[in-house]
Formats: sequence, structure tokens, C-alpha cells
Amino acid sequence: MNTSEDRPRKLLLTVDAPSLLHRNHHARAHTGIVDRSGRPAWALHGMLRQIIEAIDAFAPDAVLFGLDDRTASERRDFYPDYKAGRAEKDPALVDQLDRAGALLDALGLATLTPPGLEADDVNASAATWADEHGWSCVIITSDRDAFAHISDHTQVLRLIDGGISASPLLTPRRLHAMYGVAAENYLEYAALRGDASDNLPGVSGIGEKTAAVLLEQVGSMHAVWADIDQNDGLGVVATLDAWAAETGGRRIGPTVLRRLTAPGARERYDFNVRIMSGRDDLDLGLTPDVPGSLGLLPLEHERVGRVVSFLGVGATTDLAIRVLSTDPASAGR
Repeated sequence: MNTSEDRPRKLLLTVDAPSLLHRNHHARAHTGIVDRSGRPAWALHGMLRQIIEAIDAFAPDAVLFGLDDRTASERRDFYPDYKAGRAEKDPALVDQLDRAGALLDALGLATLTPPGLEADDVNASAATWADEHGWSCVIITSDRDAFAHISDHTQVLRLIDGGISASPLLTPRRLHAMYGVAAENYLEYAALRGDASDNLPGVSGIGEKTAAVLLEQVGSMHAVWADIDQNDGLGVVATLDAWAAETGGRRIGPTVLRRLTAPGARERYDFNVRIMSGRDDLDLGLTPDVPGSLGLLPLEHERVGRVVSFLGVGATTDLAIRVLSTDPASAGR
């Protein structure tokens, strides 16, 4: 007899739409693609093409696109310098960012623009939703923040040069091989390291390598701070020094303790955790048990053809009709 544990988990494909639009804008601007109204469409076309290829490869049961609220930001309200220093966006990119939601909605795909929040928060909530509903999740993004959501049932396809087929699909094991950090500790690692792209300095003197060793050896920052509070950090120093003796590395325990207890160090770490943490409790609006719900595949044949053809690339329209209007491979499992 088959039980629910025997059945394969359904798959939610979650797309960081702004991340893909930014990458495709810079990679494809030279094509000069415009839609039938004459407006720039190279980033929209590139994003859609990549997602169609991903759907073809992964055969998800549902697809969700996260979008940034471009009118308000809770993080910027809390930290006015959040993402400060980034170059001003090309007007052609801004135009396509503003139109992305309407294009995806017209196709019948699910989109979410959480008020005051970002696609990163949609990624976090999608990973939580998938776990709570017994689904698997693949997050497509070029942003490292999504690595904090990697688990046994959530993977991240990090887009790099070369597109979908050349991008690594990160699992807990692969993430550990890349950074030396367990998936469940990635947020702590990032908070120690900081993120220059978001204008978030790390804890002074704690770089990537030191952060990875600290977390791998002590186990978590909760354990680190507890030892500092209750034992003056002697356990942290002893653990790091034992690691140094075993590996032949230099003795770093006293230096790490000094940097973690420096004025402002813990406040900087806590601040980064607050800014970097994705909201994982958003209502995604997914109703997979209701046939025809937004985001569920397959999509209407005529609708797909009509919407995608507006971008003016016949080969992409043909591919979209074939992939988006066909039952996902998982449907027959």
C-alpha cells in the first residue's frame, strides 16, 4: 500500500524576478529587443526564456515569482543606508522591472509583491511553505541571501554566467563544500561576514574563513555568545585552539574572542541578522488543491501564445507554448 511518505514530493519553483531581470538587462541590452508596442523587452524576454528553460528542466507543479515593492522598504526605513552606493538604474531596466508583474500575471503565473518587502522575503516564505506542505522547493536567484533557505527539501539554483544549464544547484552538501558552513548556519555566517552589496559591514576582523571555522567548530553563534556571557569565552578559545593544534593552523582563539567582544561587535552582528533575515510568514496565496489556481501548471495554450508573442520573439513563443501548456513531468508520478 502506498502512503503519503511513499509518494514523491511536489515541486514549487520560486523565482527571484528582480534578480533575473537585472542580470538579463546587463547581459542582453545589446540585442535591443522591443515588444510590439516598441518598449524595451530584452530583460523581460531573457527572464522569461530562462524560466521556461528551468520549467522544462525541473518540471515543477507550481511556479511563484517574488517581486520587490519598489515604492516602500521596511529595511530602508530601519537602515537608511541599506543598499546605498549602488549605481542608479538604467531607465530601460526600471521600465521592465515595473512591467514584469503584469506580464507574469497575464500568463497566469503566481506573483507576489509583499508591501515594504522584497523578493528575498518571498523566497524565505516559499521555502517555509514548501516544508509545511510536504513539497520540495527550488529557488532561482543570483543573490547569495537565498542560501540561508537551503535544506533537505529546498535547493537554490544560483544563476551565473552561462544561464540555467551552467548554473550550480546548491544543496546542503554543496553549500558546505563551497563555504565550509552548514546550511542552517549560513545566515549567521553572512551576518559575521557582512554584505558589501547591501552596504552592511561585517564584524570587524572576522572574515569569511574565520567565520566558517568559528561556526564549524563551535556549532552556532548562539553557542558562541552563550560561552562569552557565561564563561568569558574560554570554551570558544579552547575549541579554536584545539582545531589549530589538530590541523596545524595558526592559533586564532584569543584573537577571535577579542574581536567578538570588541565594542559594537555583537550589536553589528545582531543588526546584520535583522536586516538579512527573510520574512518566512508571508501569505503566498497558493491554493494547489484548487484546479486552475494561479501558478499551477500547465497554463492555457492560447493565453500563453498571446502573451508571449507580444515580446516579439517567435522561437520563445513556440518554446513557451510547448513547455508551459504541458502537464509537468511530476503529474504522472
